[in-house]
Amino acid sequence: MAKINIKPLSDRVLVRRLEDDEEQKVGDIIIPDTAKEKPQEAEVVAVGPGRLEEGKHVAPEVKKGDKVLIGKYSGTEVKIDGDEYLIMREDDILAIVD
Repeated sequence: MAKINIKPLSDRVLVRRLEDDEEQKVGDIIIPDTAKEKPQEAEVVAVGPGRLEEGKHVAPEVKKGDKVLIGKYSGTEVKIDGDEYLIMREDDILAIVD
């Protein structure tokens, strides 16, 4: 993965979905990519400076490199240099995976 020259604004986070290593099968039938569910695990690629609350700066809880769980339909899909990413608010991140 090449270096990304994007800095999200406010409390937004740029993430890349982590693909499942296993090919989905039901019996002897292989599920095509178009019918597969999108993975809910992602890696944080870039983080904005945080949000303002009552005039005070609140730093984000996630940091670059964190593995996180995201909602199935969260964020806005963007394509950068042929790679697919999601830009979403930090509130759309469900959990940090250890």
